[in-house]
Amino acid sequence: MKPDRYAVVGHPIEHSLSPRIHALFAQQTGQDLVYEARLGRLDHFADDVRRWFREDLRGLNVTVPFKEQAFRVADQHSRRAEYAGAVNTLWCEADGRLTGDNTDGAGFLHDLGERLGFAPEGQTILILGAGGATRGLLEPLLRRKPARLVIANRTAEKAQGLALAFSELAEATRLEASGLDTIPTGPYDLLINATAAGLGHGALALPAGLLHADSLAYDLMYGAGAQPFLFWAQTQGAATVSDGLGMLVEQAAEAFALWRGVRPDTTPVLQTLRANEAEP
Repeated sequence: MKPDRYAVVGHPIEHSLSPRIHALFAQQTGQDLVYEARLGRLDHFADDVRRWFREDLRGLNVTVPFKEQAFRVADQHSRRAEYAGAVNTLWCEADGRLTGDNTDGAGFLHDLGERLGFAPEGQTILILGAGGATRGLLEPLLRRKPARLVIANRTAEKAQGLALAFSELAEATRLEASGLDTIPTGPYDLLINATAAGLGHGALALPAGLLHADSLAYDLMYGAGAQPFLFWAQTQGAATVSDGLGMLVEQAAEAFALWRGVRPDTTPVLQTLRANEAEP
């Protein structure tokens, strides 16, 4: 019998760590599957996805720039995908319908709690950026009832629109929005960089006083792209900083569990990826 086939689609895609991550998951859990990277065609995404599922695909992860298109391709959505307005995990039901889910927020919170020991309840949180990455985090974060959550974006109106869209979930949270140049006075317990820009060359100009000695600074990017922000956070006195590699592994584990019914142990997988990072 042939192994089940899974894939990740993006444009570009050659940089993706997902095939390596899922190969490690499959090896650890004894699952017979093949997982590959597929380059998506910008003008033919929906057609390609439906053809792949008709041919041989059991499940598909979706990365930039296709998550919103994947939401439209799906015939039905999970609650968290509905809130995010984006899909990063697809699978085909027995009746042929495509189900779309979004595992980014769950992956982020799992990394935050299990690896970094941070519980959002009662905390103050600042998120930089009001794009799709932030949308994927807001629902699970607000359900954990932080005391205060501020969305800061270069265009303040976009942040305000996002805060309004999620206001029904903020019964226990003071939910605010601002421009990057009018961020409310800190410090914050958790500072999340969810922008596509780093801090280099004036891409982000942040005020002092956003962090305290026990703050956690987290960049959703991983690798070299996260380093300018994390370095800045350390100069501001943050006790703990983290890039988004742990989130990447955790959201992949969430998708793997949805597809295969078993959740892999993410710790050795993350250790392997970190060791590969450190190799010259």
